[in-house]
Amino acid sequence: MAKLFTPLKLRGIEFKNRIFVSPMCQYSAEGGMPNNWHLVNYGSRAVGGAALVMVEATAICPEGRITPWCTGLWSDAHTEAFRPIADFIRSQGSVPGIQIGHAGRKASCDAPWRGGRYLPVGSGGWQTVAPSATPFTLSHGTPQALSPDAIDHVVELFTETAQRSLAAGFEVIEVHCAHGYLLNEFLSPLSNRREDEYGGNLENRCRLPLKVAQTIRDLWPEQWPVFVRISATDWVDGGWDLAQSIQFAKWLKEIGIDLIDCSSGGLVADAKIPAAPGFQTPFAESIRHEAGIATGAVGLITDAHQAEHILVAGQADAVLLARELLRNPYWPLEAARKLGGDVKWPDQYARAKL
Repeated sequence: MAKLFTPLKLRGIEFKNRIFVSPMCQYSAEGGMPNNWHLVNYGSRAVGGAALVMVEATAICPEGRITPWCTGLWSDAHTEAFRPIADFIRSQGSVPGIQIGHAGRKASCDAPWRGGRYLPVGSGGWQTVAPSATPFTLSHGTPQALSPDAIDHVVELFTETAQRSLAAGFEVIEVHCAHGYLLNEFLSPLSNRREDEYGGNLENRCRLPLKVAQTIRDLWPEQWPVFVRISATDWVDGGWDLAQSIQFAKWLKEIGIDLIDCSSGGLVADAKIPAAPGFQTPFAESIRHEAGIATGAVGLITDAHQAEHILVAGQADAVLLARELLRNPYWPLEAARKLGGDVKWPDQYARAKL
């Protein structure tokens, strides 16, 4: 059987294949509440055969949303709204996962299809926060630098959201430390100008992300894995880079993190990113071998043979597909046909298999 369709075991979970749905914001919630759109969106990818369906970046507090229409998980009502989504994903033989995070200085923006502009206070937006009072761009508002007490509160909010994720029925949780959002902002020297224990050298800049990851690993069931998504590089000289990512991954492994989801960029608006098919897979490969931890490759993975090569070549342990699964929720079923894999189709669709 093709490597893409061999099981992957992380802790007590055996994923039926190595195709994971990458978290993709839908900007379709009201008050952070998922709705029928989210149920159908994620349910379709589970029906389509992906082993892990990861729910989009879900905010730990209202101010942590990228837009006013992003999902959140800061109350018991949100927990109840997510439960049927997790249940349906599981009922289709997929593992329900969720990514949790805080948008930091990139919060308070309009939906992408309306231009994604910054929404100031009084125009539907709110005061943003960050490690330092440095805006993402000149058109964004200046964020408020978090005090040490406020940083402690961020850890508490991540902890509470992880507990609610568990109560909602998710079995995999991913900590969002990528794409220029709050935890990534602490990691990069370009956005973290602090001079206290949370800024300066690499160990200090990693302190908050590691504290969040450790807290979540401690409360998450021992038999279920915890992922961390990182931006392996800022694509800017003097910023966060692969060498720092490898060391961060080593520290994450020490505290029990199970997989590094290897993306890149997002911290600097004008970074020159050489986007092309598989352009981020070398990061997953380097971290996998240098840090000795499982990795997921993501970024312009569109073809079944391309995905198979990534796995056979030892570049990653799983592939995370994003836009290609927006185009075609049933990509895993078609990939199995192309690669000669024998996968179980939903009973309702079985007559279309041959």
